[in-house]
Amino acid sequence: MDVRHSHGSTVHVLRACYHDDAHDLVALGGDHSVEVIQLGESSCRTIATFYVGLRTTAIAWSSRVSSPSSSDRWSIQLAVAASDFSLYLLTKDAGSEESVFRFGSGLSGHHGTVNDMAFCGGQSEDSSRYVASVSDDKFLMVWDLEPSINIASPSSPDGGGTPEGTSERAQPTAYAVAFPHPLTSVDAHPSTSKEVLVGDARGSVFLTDWRTDQEGDEQARWRNQAIVELLEPRALADAAPGLATRWSGSVAWRRDPSADFVGAAYGSRFALWDMGNLHGGKPYLAGPSFPEGGHQFRWCPTYPDYFAVSTRSPARGAAIHVHNVAYPHAPPTVFALARRPLYVRAFDFVACRGIPRIAAAVGRDVVVFYIGVDS
Repeated sequence: MDVRHSHGSTVHVLRACYHDDAHDLVALGGDHSVEVIQLGESSCRTIATFYVGLRTTAIAWSSRVSSPSSSDRWSIQLAVAASDFSLYLLTKDAGSEESVFRFGSGLSGHHGTVNDMAFCGGQSEDSSRYVASVSDDKFLMVWDLEPSINIASPSSPDGGGTPEGTSERAQPTAYAVAFPHPLTSVDAHPSTSKEVLVGDARGSVFLTDWRTDQEGDEQARWRNQAIVELLEPRALADAAPGLATRWSGSVAWRRDPSADFVGAAYGSRFALWDMGNLHGGKPYLAGPSFPEGGHQFRWCPTYPDYFAVSTRSPARGAAIHVHNVAYPHAPPTVFALARRPLYVRAFDFVACRGIPRIAAAVGRDVVVFYIGVDS
């Protein structure tokens, strides 16, 4: 049975929580607030609403999270980005009020739209300490949320100061790496605490060691820290003469123990790489997706053979393509959620066990649906 939830404003960002103690939680970013919902079999409920006052552009789940279904002492921690390029740490514990802590603004942060975020501390004690963000300003920034030095909190753009309680926490510090092109996507794998996947807007994916401190020119540092560079040839070919004016490339790491498989959506195609057999950085499998251009690529965390691609084009209405790598040349299963002019603004696989489910943002609503049935 499908679950439908109305956020109250347009949902721009949606991320499901993959952590074991909170696999039924989904975060929604709207025009002015971030809402966390808890999913049931046929219903959902809101357990937290964080007022940010700006449109959300990216969300990342910390490992410091547990759901009411797993503990009476549940807790939430999210990192989010807003349309003014500032970042926020959102926290709530059972029985306490929502806390909104602002950081990463002004001269110390991004100067372009923050397109994606991911916690990147691996499974160590730093799993909730470091969060990576990528932006149109061509920078990857890795933020230390628990720095040893205390920097004063910045004031808000309207001069109203920081939200209540933010002065009690030290301002995070950032390690920045410059890339040659705008960055659209970042992902981290739980098996590593030093590498992140970074996708740019022209068809390249970089496996980057962000903990390596390289000397030399800042603009070239990304090349020293890029352990592996993966290429989507057709996207690069289209970008070179300017045919692709704005690719919204999306990159994701398959969440299996090997950490070898990477997927991405660029333009009208998807691409898969096996880092155990690189083929010179070219994908081992590529295929057609939405002719109008794919927007997001997601692996299923519970059934790793499944991945899905969405588009932001309203030409075919709100639709998601689900693929199975076991049948690489089979056409995708198409899930049509709404007629045009509506489209899927964001989506993610839900990490609950059993038949895989997808949560998709369509307009002001979130639709949660199964991609199969009991056999």
